[in-house]
Amino acid sequence: MKPREKIVINGPKNLSDEELVSLLLGHGNKKENVFQMSKRLMENFEYEEIVNAKNPMELKKTLQLGLHQSSKLMAAIELGRRLFGSSKLQKVIHNSDDAYALLKNMQFLQKEHVRGLYLNTRYHVIHDEIISIGSLDANILHPREVLRPAIEYGAYGFILAHNHPSGDCNPSIADIKVTQKLQKLGEELQIPLFDHLVIGESAYTSIKRYTNVKMPK
Repeated sequence: MKPREKIVINGPKNLSDEELVSLLLGHGNKKENVFQMSKRLMENFEYEEIVNAKNPMELKKTLQLGLHQSSKLMAAIELGRRLFGSSKLQKVIHNSDDAYALLKNMQFLQKEHVRGLYLNTRYHVIHDEIISIGSLDANILHPREVLRPAIEYGAYGFILAHNHPSGDCNPSIADIKVTQKLQKLGEELQIPLFDHLVIGESAYTSIKRYTNVKMPK
């Protein structure tokens, strides 16, 4: 049964992720039919890579789609964000444990990801962004890429996190130094860094234990 028929008869909850994406894309191309294309997207790309794209041209290049398809996909993502992004559904971060509860799925990533949670004055998460994706053993972090979303979304403060694919959640000297640098820049911009979490296998370390970074009360 084709996804279009399946959604009419059984409803959207009974469709797989690939089937839902195939309905959004509508058609394939000369190299792939729509089902092959949908499967490729689900298998090869992280969810955050798709939802954090800034415009259809960026999504087109990243996912190797047509502009019409990337525009439809981005429109669907934005509609979902508007419908379900109300303050009632936003996560509230009171401490490092709250942040880890939201970010702990990063332990399963095979590459090092740097992720930012940007908070308003009530400590609701107003934006969640994958800032960079590195290799298995190294990642270059540019402070401007961390602070840009904070300015763009009018954040009161932010929490940074990155995973160690090795499973070891102890921060390196480089992790501590970049935390101190971001803390200083955040203070200058009056957008404080509340914490930096290092996520390993089934555990995390808060770098505030190694520096004078302070979490909100």
